[in-house]
Amino acid sequence: MKASRKNPQSIDSQIVAAIARRGRGSVFVPAEFLELGSRATVDIVLHRLARKGTIRRLARGVYDFPKEHASLGFLLPSADAMAKALAGRDRTRLQPAGAYAANTLGLTEQVPAKAVFLTDGPSRTVKIGPTTIQLRRTTAKNMETAGRLSGLLIQALRELGKEHVTAARRKHLKQTLPANKRRELLKDIRLAPAWMHPIFRELAEKDA
Repeated sequence: MKASRKNPQSIDSQIVAAIARRGRGSVFVPAEFLELGSRATVDIVLHRLARKGTIRRLARGVYDFPKEHASLGFLLPSADAMAKALAGRDRTRLQPAGAYAANTLGLTEQVPAKAVFLTDGPSRTVKIGPTTIQLRRTTAKNMETAGRLSGLLIQALRELGKEHVTAARRKHLKQTLPANKRRELLKDIRLAPAWMHPIFRELAEKDA
């Protein structure tokens, strides 16, 4: 095993195989391949693969195995995929926030130029193509609902503000969110601001 780690060609092929297993559209950082070689060696291999066009360098230390569209060419990965890669191999928790959270739920049509994610890991901001990905370290309380519908809803409603959570927007949420997920909102209602409690209860009601 030690001999293969010292063989750059072997490391090249192992990294290529690891990337292929992830599939087109995957995003990754050098730290994810450290079991195959030293950081310096991994950096050299990824740089070489990017130069060959096997992978694409999105930003410093961030790469992807891009999907290709017949007419549009290589596509940018999703903001979620980029944020998860930036969060690192420890896979710290992420929670979409701000305008990105509101757009994810279909409460706004405008696609934000900045995708903000709350995290319990380090803060980091990277510009990739036209999009800025921002990981913003926050409190443990804000991360209690990370990865659940309640967390996404809290952040989206907070972005809109109480006066802008109209009947039309509440109707949209009730029509687009699965009933079983809406019923689970009541489990986390204590973690939402008081003004959101009636909205959570309305969404959790059984359909007529």
